[in-house]
Amino acid sequence: MKHTIFRYDPLLKAYEKDFDLRRQNFINKKKQLLKDGQTLSDFANGHEFFGFHKEKDGWYYREWAPAADKVFLTGDFCNWDRTAYEMEKGDNGVFSLFLPGADALKNGQKVMAVVHTGGQELERIPLYIHRVEQDPVTIAWNGVIYDPAESFAWTDQKFKPEKKLYIYECHIGMAQEEGKVGTYEEFRLHTLPRIKELGYNTLQIMAIMEHPYYASFGYQVTNFFAASSRFGQPEDLKKLVDTAHEMGIAVLLDVVHSHACKNTREGINEFDGTDYQFFHAGAKGEHPAWNTKCFNYDKNEVIHFLLSNLKYWMTEYHFDGFRFDGVTSMLYLDHGLGTAFTGYDQYFSMNTDTQAVTYLQLANELVRQVNPNAITIAEDTSAMPGLALPISKGGIGFDYRLAMGEPDMWIRLIKEVPDEYWDLNSIYYELANRRPKEPVIGYCESHDQALVGDKTILFRLCDQEMYWGMGVDQQNGVIDRGIALHKMLRLITLTLGGEGYLTFMGNEFGHPEWIDFPREGNGWSYHYCRRQWSLADDPKLKYQYLLKFEKDMVALSKKYKVLGSQDVQLLLDNEKKLLFCQKGKLFLAFNFHPTESFVGQPLPVPEEGSYMVIQSTDDYCYGGQGRVHHISYEAKENGSAKPQIQMYLPCRTATVLIKK
Repeated sequence: MKHTIFRYDPLLKAYEKDFDLRRQNFINKKKQLLKDGQTLSDFANGHEFFGFHKEKDGWYYREWAPAADKVFLTGDFCNWDRTAYEMEKGDNGVFSLFLPGADALKNGQKVMAVVHTGGQELERIPLYIHRVEQDPVTIAWNGVIYDPAESFAWTDQKFKPEKKLYIYECHIGMAQEEGKVGTYEEFRLHTLPRIKELGYNTLQIMAIMEHPYYASFGYQVTNFFAASSRFGQPEDLKKLVDTAHEMGIAVLLDVVHSHACKNTREGINEFDGTDYQFFHAGAKGEHPAWNTKCFNYDKNEVIHFLLSNLKYWMTEYHFDGFRFDGVTSMLYLDHGLGTAFTGYDQYFSMNTDTQAVTYLQLANELVRQVNPNAITIAEDTSAMPGLALPISKGGIGFDYRLAMGEPDMWIRLIKEVPDEYWDLNSIYYELANRRPKEPVIGYCESHDQALVGDKTILFRLCDQEMYWGMGVDQQNGVIDRGIALHKMLRLITLTLGGEGYLTFMGNEFGHPEWIDFPREGNGWSYHYCRRQWSLADDPKLKYQYLLKFEKDMVALSKKYKVLGSQDVQLLLDNEKKLLFCQKGKLFLAFNFHPTESFVGQPLPVPEEGSYMVIQSTDDYCYGGQGRVHHISYEAKENGSAKPQIQMYLPCRTATVLIKK
């Protein structure tokens, strides 16, 4: 059976055996996992069996610990007696316990599993616990019983995500201006309205799955079924999601199934005393760059745990899908470290982790079964063929992959190349080139560019001048250049860079400085771990211009259905630094030249008619000089030449036109 992907890219035909293996592994694994007539959604219900469950006559508690000899439950409900409640060991290492009485356990009580294995007694937070809290005195993390008096009343039954994604990536803890950890409720009340006002229709939230080290940005997860308690109660997160849905905003979870934190007491690592319960044994189970643990994606119990985790976040918290972190690390046995991926042989070789590929296929099929309108996005630097194609066409099943080369390109250019030497051919290629039929999410800068040791685009362009040169009544050449390029980079990336678009919280108005989480090296300070919204709100500062441009840019893109429409390069003059292209109904003229403005510049258009300027990065309302007038330009055929318009293109500006 021929794979559809070969029609999109005939070069892949040479690797037909690899695609046959990809398909067969997927079929075989489903046969292993599923009983006759069962779906993946029927299978992925570990969270409904394991962990704590309250019934009318009492509480059930179950754990999977195959290497354990005995397991006990302890907690403040029994004055931490470590042997009072022994669990019964059943088949396949499943331990169970029944506590009679509906009040045997109560909301907020602390619990801990005590695992006896190989002569050791180990303290472990229950694997499927729904809440974990840190004791402010001992600093230890503890499992906590979550049993609210009333179930949350959802109001989002009719919500469906929009088809074209404008993604606002955020972090709950640093989404407020005060030097502290922000809460779900503060985000809902103060940040969500900003996102709605900007026009973004999708929220991508990082650092939700519980992680003990705040500065890990949420990427060293210990408790996969617990929403981070440092931001508030589970009901607060549910209310945030429900409110976002009321606003028409989809909510994606930044899910970390690529690796796990090494911590044992509060993590899943060595829960039963072995290093291979969830992970590969020995060195294979160690991530050499991240100092974390690597899952064994071939183990059926691990697949059950991870798939159940996805279903849990979708059903319990109504997340509309996932951005899968660290997919490159999953796809390759060497985790993609040091590999440039310049040829197809590097995708299909002994280095491919075919078990991880199968897990990702299973995950994508499951997500669609739980919610047919769900969204999945892969964070992959390698551009694995078929990653964002349906499984039925030979793909892995993601809706999108992140265009990770785009922010890398921009930050490299800004850091290393004066803009008068920027190669527009290379820029256009990076933004417009992608695997056939595989949608990408375009973006100028990611949260990585804002972390400690690096800078956002505007801060990289303007640096220290931002501290004293952002006043609206000030003239500053460095600031003027930075603001001009900031707008141009965002516009060209949104229009050419993908079938979706993403920004990171605060970057829309050029947030200054880096992100630095509280740590020993900075005296545990929150000064750089917040978002200074007041900068964008201050009428005396130029940040307001970037904020307004962002809002109008998104609105224009939505109005004319830019995302996903075909682009046509009409003119590219690398010497003049001019790019003129068509994107759907819009025509965009970019003049990246730092000093040269062009009077009466001929621009070829596809047909005769009147072409009206509807937006310019140089408009006064965006902090520009108002050099581009909002007028119409007539295009007529001239003999054998194609129709042209002739217009004034000031230096470092982008102008948007539409045919009347």
